[in-house]
Amino acid sequence: MERRLFLKKTGTVAAIGSFLPTSVIKSQTKSMGKRKFKMCLNPGAIGVSANQDALLDMAIKYGFEAIVGMPTDLAAMSEKAMSFYLGKMKSNGISFGVAGLPVQFRASEAKFREDLAKLPQLAQACQKAGIKGMGTWIMPTNQELTYLENFKQHASRLKEMANIIGHYGLSLGLEYVGPKRLMARNKFAFVHTMKETKELIAATGESNIGIQLDSFHWFCAGETAADLLTLDREDIITVDLNDARSGFSADEQIDGKRELPAATGVVDLKAFLEALIQIGYDGPVRAEPFNQPLRDMEDDAALKTTHAAMSKAFGLVGG
Repeated sequence: MERRLFLKKTGTVAAIGSFLPTSVIKSQTKSMGKRKFKMCLNPGAIGVSANQDALLDMAIKYGFEAIVGMPTDLAAMSEKAMSFYLGKMKSNGISFGVAGLPVQFRASEAKFREDLAKLPQLAQACQKAGIKGMGTWIMPTNQELTYLENFKQHASRLKEMANIIGHYGLSLGLEYVGPKRLMARNKFAFVHTMKETKELIAATGESNIGIQLDSFHWFCAGETAADLLTLDREDIITVDLNDARSGFSADEQIDGKRELPAATGVVDLKAFLEALIQIGYDGPVRAEPFNQPLRDMEDDAALKTTHAAMSKAFGLVGG
């Protein structure tokens, strides 16, 4: 949601691996059993308004297995309230996914410093709740900074943020944004592929930064299951699962117009999820479709529809 508002306002794969067929991944996956990743509810991404308390009740009612963390809400909880909340989660078999990174690092230095000063308190609240990570996205263009200038600024600021949250046992997930049509928005292009994201992470020198993987961006970046298999389980901080609009090529897709998981079959979610199983990924998987018809629904319908779509997608790899 933050990226949507923002837009309104303003390694290497081995040669043989790059041709790895889905059938090979499928046969390898069969021997590894069922998925370990969990269906996570991220309300803002589906047009549902909820605070941390309401979010847990929604997850329980509609059958989700995990929920995103909301740092500000968690920081406002008393120890007694936190204990009760965590107990309720445990008794219902619900765990935490990641929290959103509460720092605007794409704006001015003053705004970055203002938000950075608040980060330790919010990271500590996440730590107390048992949350293991925070996630954000990388804008793939810039109107003023060249690629190198932007790369250096990102590496420096991401390093500072990762260092702070690392003291509280948290990792930082970076989502690359793949649609080609978005690249024409501003003068200078920036990171928009997995390989470039790996390079950016390496430049920070911090060990607690990984990838916030999104199936839609993976598809738009022209990547394959072989690219996913270059990642280790620990490299993935969280996963967003989406489909793409039919009738449009990967290069014609628009970031703010996506489909719920397994809605069209344009994105090969079977290969995507099978690769995650092969890697052994056991973290949260959530829907982030930026889909207007879904956002127009009443909360009850949106939650039911999202759960059904996620279940359908998970069913591609055995449920």
